[in-house]
This record gives sequence, structure tokens and C-alpha cells, in this order.
Amino acid sequence: MKWIFQTLILLTLSLSVSAQSSKFYTTSSGELIFSIPDLNIGEEEDGQVVRFSGFFNAQVVANFDSNPYLGFFGGLSIRNIGFIFDVPDDLREATDIQQDNDIRKKVRTYNLGVPIGIKIGKLDGFFIYGGYEIELPIHYKEKTFVNEDKKDKFNVWFSDRVDTFTHSFFVGLNFPHGTNIKFKYYVSDFFSNDYNKLMSRTNLSYKDLDVNVFYFSLSFNLFKDDKIYYIEEFSASGR
Repeated sequence: MKWIFQTLILLTLSLSVSAQSSKFYTTSSGELIFSIPDLNIGEEEDGQVVRFSGFFNAQVVANFDSNPYLGFFGGLSIRNIGFIFDVPDDLREATDIQQDNDIRKKVRTYNLGVPIGIKIGKLDGFFIYGGYEIELPIHYKEKTFVNEDKKDKFNVWFSDRVDTFTHSFFVGLNFPHGTNIKFKYYVSDFFSNDYNKLMSRTNLSYKDLDVNVFYFSLSFNLFKDDKIYYIEEFSASGR
């Protein structure tokens, strides 16, 4: 949390010193997410399966560039965050154990997020950025697969299975012309430590799943503003 306050103080000072030369603009983009769980089930580490999420991920960013090499941003996002794991053999229900069924779970939440961060580098070209995001999980979905066949699923708004808020940190690389790669780690557990019920077809309670989600993502034009990228390029070329 100390990092957040330091960033806000730096942003305030930058606003007062460079107000006349600064640029404020908004940008938006989708996000293609590849997530991997940092997963412990009881005393075991298991189930690290890559999950792809292309829908529905959207973000709107308010940018404040105090000079061509330093900027700050905040915004709003909606994001599809989840993971996939295989239930360990000894934690399947007795019937599934007897039939030697493989059980796979796919879970996800839709989160509303508020990121804040800093950009350093050539802001109309290549730069690095990083920051913090707080998110509110609003919708939970869980699917169960038996021997690769989907057997059941359910959806819950504002489920008690997850905490009210999640916290994460991220770093990213923005390339010229708008291609963007981001790496993000959720320091909050995916499931609530107070939810004692068992997951369907398992002898595993939600609180026994120690999961932190990590993802890397690809987006385009997340920080790219037409006025900055095109008008200035045309002016430099004499058009």
C-alpha cells in the first residue's frame, strides 16, 4: 500500500509542476489473457493448466503525460479471470474413484477493476509501465468435466466463494505503434478462506484450495492516442 501512496504523491507533484506542458487523454482496448494458477491443494502442488480468455475483457484508461518520457494513468476495466485444474485422485468422490474417472474443474469470475500506474520511456514509442489494481468479482462460474465431458455448470452473482475484493500488481511493455504485453499477479487468494463447502464431485472444500492467478496478456492500442501518434508524425514529416 505504501507504493500506492508514493505514486499518488508523485502524480500530484507532477500535476502542479508541469500542468502547461502535460497531455491528458483517454484510450481503450481489449485484452487477450493467458492465465496460469499458482495452485496448492492441501499439501500438493497440482493442476497447472494454461487458460485462454478472449471474452469479455475491456479497459478504459485516463492518461496524464507530464512530459514525453513520464506519465501516469488510471482507469476502469472488466475482466474474465479464472483457472483450470485437475482434481487429485485421492480427492475425487468415492464413485469417481471406483470408476477411475478424471475430474477437471474450470472456474472464473468477471471482475470490475480500477488500475493505477506509471509509464516510463518514450511515450509515443517504446516504454515500460507498472502499477496496482483492485478488483471486485461480480459473477462466478464453475464447470465440471468428467473424462473430458462437461457434466455440470452453475453461475452465481457476488458469490461467497470469493472475497469481496482482490488485489494485484502488474508490469508491461508497450511497443511502437501500440502492441502491448502485460504480466500480472494476483496477491489475493482466488477463493475465500471462510467458505467451507465442498466442490461438486470432490472431497475438496473451497478454502482448502490455495490459488493465486498469474497471467500474461496481449492488447493493442491500450495507450495509443491518435492525436499523439499521428498528428505529431505528420507534422514532423512536413505534411
